Amino acid sequence: MKRLNLLFCVYFVFLSALCFAQNNQTDSLKYALTTAAEDSSKVDILLELSKSHLNASPNDAISYGMEAKSLAEKVKYKNGLAYALKNIGMGYYMKGQYLETLDYWTQSLNVFEAIGDEVGFANLLNNLGAVHFNRGDDAKALEYYLKSLQVSEQTGDELRIATAMQNIGVVYLNKEATHDKALEYFLKALPLCEKLEDKDAIGVTSVNIGEIYLEKNDIKTALFYFNKSLKAYGNTENVIYSLNSIGKAYNRKTDYQTALYYHEQALEKAKRINARLDLVQSYLGIADTYSNEGKYEPALSSYKHAETIEKEIKSNYELKSIYQGQAFSYAKLADFSNAYKYQTLFAGIKDTLYNIETDKKLTGLQFNFDIQKKQSEIDLLTKDKALQDLDLQRQKLARNALLIGLILVFFIAFIIFRNYLNKIKTNKILDKQNAEIEGLLLNILPSEVAQELQRDGQATPRYYESVSVLFTDFRGFTTIADKLSPQDLVAELNTCFVAFDNIIEKYNLEKIKTIGDSYMCAGGIPSHDESHYINIVRAGLEIQEYIINNNQKRNAAGLTPWDLRIGIHTGPVVAGVVGKKKYAYDIWGSTVNIASRMESNGEPGQVNVSASTYELIKDKFSCAYRGKIYAKNVGEIDMYFVQREINYKTFTPTESSISSKV
Repeated sequence: MKRLNLLFCVYFVFLSALCFAQNNQTDSLKYALTTAAEDSSKVDILLELSKSHLNASPNDAISYGMEAKSLAEKVKYKNGLAYALKNIGMGYYMKGQYLETLDYWTQSLNVFEAIGDEVGFANLLNNLGAVHFNRGDDAKALEYYLKSLQVSEQTGDELRIATAMQNIGVVYLNKEATHDKALEYFLKALPLCEKLEDKDAIGVTSVNIGEIYLEKNDIKTALFYFNKSLKAYGNTENVIYSLNSIGKAYNRKTDYQTALYYHEQALEKAKRINARLDLVQSYLGIADTYSNEGKYEPALSSYKHAETIEKEIKSNYELKSIYQGQAFSYAKLADFSNAYKYQTLFAGIKDTLYNIETDKKLTGLQFNFDIQKKQSEIDLLTKDKALQDLDLQRQKLARNALLIGLILVFFIAFIIFRNYLNKIKTNKILDKQNAEIEGLLLNILPSEVAQELQRDGQATPRYYESVSVLFTDFRGFTTIADKLSPQDLVAELNTCFVAFDNIIEKYNLEKIKTIGDSYMCAGGIPSHDESHYINIVRAGLEIQEYIINNNQKRNAAGLTPWDLRIGIHTGPVVAGVVGKKKYAYDIWGSTVNIASRMESNGEPGQVNVSASTYELIKDKFSCAYRGKIYAKNVGEIDMYFVQREINYKTFTPTESSISSKV
């Protein structure tokens, strides 16, 4: 997705300059310039000339921008000055001179702000974000994009809102952990692009969304957005990327015939316009399809075509995939000599790519250094002076020490010994406090998350493919609460929850939180556990068994029994730490919502599980089917009551009927 991100960013930076590149218009502007008076109209002509040269001749664009700037300052035309500074910066951007770009765009931003031009101000914020994005400073880029979005939303400028949202999405695409955040912004931007009828923006946004869903292996949704981008692009050059993306999706579905059809369509279009990078990606898609189909001879032929073109354009990212595919195909054909050759080339190109990324980081460091160079020189001089003063002070102290003599030596020894004793005492206090802090953290957070939080100062959210979530809830709790004093109510709840804690600890589960009379835990996080779905069902049965035994005691004492519902569902979740002052480890996703639905649609004394959990435990537990429920955005879900574990332990349900209807 690297190529797509770059096109996406550049497209929106230069959105205001794309319509000025026609030669006939340039000629007419030059003629108008010779007859124009030195006023604001001449500044506007110079600005148009500057824009028209941005793609073909950035130096000329800068030259015309400088003329426009001088004249705008002379005639005190503030709006013209703002756009002149913007065009000069655009010219330097095209040349890759980012320091100069930042200088002129910052000046332009200040002028736009001074004259109250919020549209121009938002546009410059977005452009400044693009510079930092290209330099690899995602944090700074995101800062500018978010400011641009804020200003655009205040003015209701839907074009700039869509631009900012899409660029924010591109920043989040840089890291796999934030792909869900990228998807959120792309999905917000897409309706605006459609409302504006901007075909290119619709195509770019849709294909980005499709790529994210393809990474999630949601091929159906990915194909929907790829086809949407295909329709939006129409017969433009960008449609090649959509065709290849559709081919990749069908390849993932193992529908190789359809995958080849789309890759070959992309190849034909790329040949007609001699788009060499598109040719490489089309050949690579065809080769990968043949390879997955087990047709290694035609796969090698397509890999060879891709390799030849790739070496001409020197885009090493695709070359890595080409070498890897050739090594695999030769190995499958038992041509181990060539397989070894291309495996070696694959290893070498990985090192090259690593060096390229390292060079980019070093370039970014140099870029930041150049911006702050003057301040750094001042800081260096200040530090040198401080070191000199410190050296003089040390010499003075040494002379005084010699003069004071033996008495001072004994005095210093006494102070050192006293400080040593104080340090021992202080360290013991600190060690005790650290142990208490660690204990508190481990009480509210999983040990792995607590260690990461102490080590890094933050805990990175993680996506888990398979997690089992359990909810409990007491039926009629409000009625029970009204009959008890606050002290008795809390004491009874505490007794139950402590018992639950002991049970889930026994089965290696993680307590998430309690909400009123509800209790929530999960299996398979933060450490992977192959048997989490079995353990969580065992825990659910044991919790119900505890409630049954406790209710027998309550009945004997003439107290109202507490009936408990339990629901379990297994699926993907996102887990992480929220909060700043009071940390909380929590999980999110549809899996949590479905588990809650399992509990609310269950029966007291029963463990109600979803079809997903049932499929995992059906060989271990005896279960009874008890109907369906409808869940929003999911559809109908089958439910089962767990009766007992096969060959493990018998569990007798309460009077609640196993065949209860939902």
